[in-house]
Amino acid sequence: MSEKYLGESIKKLGFGLMRLPMLGEEIDIEQTKKMVDNFMSKGFTYFDTAYVYIGGKSEVALGEAVVDRYPRDSFQCATKLPIWDLKDRADMERIFQESLDRAHLDYYDFYLLHALGKESAEKSEKLGAWEFLKELKEQGKAKHIGFSFHDSADVLEDILSKHPEAEFVQLQINYADWDSDGVQSRKCYEVARKYGKSVIIMEPVKGGALATMTPEVQEIFKKADPNASVASWAVRYCASLEGLITVLSGMSDEAQMNDNLNYMESFKPLDESEQKVVAQVVEVLKNLPTIPCTACKYCVDGCPQKINIPGVFSAMNQLTLYGDEKRAKGHYSNATKDGGKAGECIQCGACQGHCPQHLEIIELLKDAAEKLG
Repeated sequence: MSEKYLGESIKKLGFGLMRLPMLGEEIDIEQTKKMVDNFMSKGFTYFDTAYVYIGGKSEVALGEAVVDRYPRDSFQCATKLPIWDLKDRADMERIFQESLDRAHLDYYDFYLLHALGKESAEKSEKLGAWEFLKELKEQGKAKHIGFSFHDSADVLEDILSKHPEAEFVQLQINYADWDSDGVQSRKCYEVARKYGKSVIIMEPVKGGALATMTPEVQEIFKKADPNASVASWAVRYCASLEGLITVLSGMSDEAQMNDNLNYMESFKPLDESEQKVVAQVVEVLKNLPTIPCTACKYCVDGCPQKINIPGVFSAMNQLTLYGDEKRAKGHYSNATKDGGKAGECIQCGACQGHCPQHLEIIELLKDAAEKLG
């Protein structure tokens, strides 16, 4: 692109603070600091969190690991307003101030309405959430305003047509979902660009699912480039798109950070032959009936049985991908040790209302109970 656009000068790997290294229930802040230092030393500057991530501890970690240790003009940070928890204007003001206080900030570079879809977009209209964001920008408390999105391209077009003040949109994009009917990565990206919006990419590795893969898929990638990690193909695929602010990666340990930095420090877009390799993998994936869960955990908070739904689905996908029942059952046992089993679902439906992927969670839990429970 020849024109200047929002985020053009930001390097195309962002540090997602959703899946940080943990010590039990607490964030491993010392390992997080090392990861931040490594990230910043390579010239990367964008940090993404949300009010709800890790029960609010993610914003605190942003403050301790980044804000307290680096000059304010040396990084950009983003957080998000959880529309589903709001009742009125006072709630928005309280939550935004709490997000500032947790992270020791006077302003956020990017402030987002969190996980908009058809229903939450309608709720944001009734609450006056866009007016609130515009006021924050006028006051200098949010430098840029936008939203993260989980719905169809038609819904995205409706939001962007009503809100030209949105400067950017955060989309779920990865090569597995590029042409999917559910996520509609390509269609949503094309709508955002049609309206001239910069794009932040989330879930480039599909919640880690595109980092492991079947032996068949791993062999395709390794044959094409023996030195490249499987995950690197997914991140580079996304970073090759135009008009990006950055590509977020939820790095949960130093090894993941180091791998990402190795190939993104001197990033090169996928060439034509590499694009063909990805296309070959996509064809293989089309024949694997896995559960497209991204482990966002939005479904878990409202579950009265405290079922670790993403953990259960991860175990089911292991069974599908590898056919190793013993390994899958071990994964399932570990995933459900602190909460309910899949068979303890009472079918209340609270989870399905919060799922950005619109999964039929109740039926999938029944299947998991039969095969793993």
